[in-house]
Amino acid sequence: MREGLAAMLRGGAVDGVVAAVEYMEASGLFNAGYGSVYALDGRVYMDAGVMDGKTGRAGAVAAVEGVKSAVRLARAVMELTDHVILAGEGATLLAKRLGLAAPFYKFYSEEKNRQFSQVLEEARQGKWHFKRVLDFADTVGAVALDKDGNLAAATSTGGVWLKLPGRVGDSPLPGAGFWAENGVGAFSATGVGEVIILSTLSLRARDLLEQTGDIRAAVEKAVEYVTRRFGPDTAGLIGVDARGRFAFSYNTRAMARGWGKPGEVRAEL
Repeated sequence: MREGLAAMLRGGAVDGVVAAVEYMEASGLFNAGYGSVYALDGRVYMDAGVMDGKTGRAGAVAAVEGVKSAVRLARAVMELTDHVILAGEGATLLAKRLGLAAPFYKFYSEEKNRQFSQVLEEARQGKWHFKRVLDFADTVGAVALDKDGNLAAATSTGGVWLKLPGRVGDSPLPGAGFWAENGVGAFSATGVGEVIILSTLSLRARDLLEQTGDIRAAVEKAVEYVTRRFGPDTAGLIGVDARGRFAFSYNTRAMARGWGKPGEVRAEL
């Protein structure tokens, strides 16, 4: 949180969300960046996306391997290319050209090897489901409103344990895993990617915010919709509106979150 606030004060909303998410990617504590979980083939594939509410542009990467920061790479797609999403080898090639490549070994650990063995055994016994990823770690995201009234959102994830290679979740998809629009709000989602995609969760919250003018109601109603349609333990959402009011909602047992402004930072588990 502090890293994001500091970056936003030096630059703007996009700088803030990218710095906050990059810090979490580098920590190895979350299912993003160096903490990303293993796919069915035992490799690590990451997704990330970022959106600038001022320009309406977005950038994202999907199923990318061996990058220092998937969210920084997503920003590069937004700012340096004419595209919105780069996937797989194309995204990896761009990372190499920008000096964002990282050794593959940094994405592996004894603890993740242990968890991989555990979920493989559960799968063999027919006990594994994508929702179980929430018991280990989850997507990271950030939303921000800067002093000039610009909004931004970013997400990053390692997907779900035992996903098929090439699977793309919600995190690189504007309107699903993230959305930012000046004058309205910014949102970042977490949970089961397939559910968030099919419910267009972030865009749903954006539309509800425009209709009601209430950021808390918008976020809560969007998650309530997901719960009614897909059940509990499927999604969480954070949001901030154009006046700086923020909200969060989730249908899981918990969702770590933090918020702040210059001189004040808070966090909850």
